[in-house]
Amino acid sequence: MKSGAVVGLVIAGVLVLGVGGAVAVSLTNGDESETVAVTTPSPVETEMVVDDVSDDDMTEEPTDESAGEAETDSVTPGAYVEYSEAALASAEGTPVLFFHATWCPQCRALDEDILASGVPDGITILKVDYDSNQELRQQYGVTQQTTLVELDSNGEALTTFIPYEDPSLDFALAGLGLTG
Repeated sequence: MKSGAVVGLVIAGVLVLGVGGAVAVSLTNGDESETVAVTTPSPVETEMVVDDVSDDDMTEEPTDESAGEAETDSVTPGAYVEYSEAALASAEGTPVLFFHATWCPQCRALDEDILASGVPDGITILKVDYDSNQELRQQYGVTQQTTLVELDSNGEALTTFIPYEDPSLDFALAGLGLTG
């Protein structure tokens, strides 16, 4: 009787695993690549992409233009960088904090749109980890991920906007009043 119970448990375990596997395959249509396609770039990849664009633009302009056209250099190229106090202190143009959570679909959508569209000249978007920066969230009154906060030169909040229903860069900048 003991061996019958063991055999029954083994059969039940195999059935559970088989049904679970069948459900997993049906959810992915048998294609495991869908799971990989949902991943977002790591912060290192994000910085490298943005820095490459910014560095190329910065090194090409002075060599191609004469010293008499310094007025065009006053407009800073847009940047998208990971938040740090040093990055905020060295941010050129209008700094905007983007409170991002990796688990938030709207945050991921806005992040992807920023990477695809590029940040307009004169704006630096600093990507703040929503979950690990509670003190910064309290400082700016942020209670929801996907929040953007425009700062003045002293680090004081000017405008706050949550592009939750349309997580696109254009909508976010319009909500902050940063489009012309």
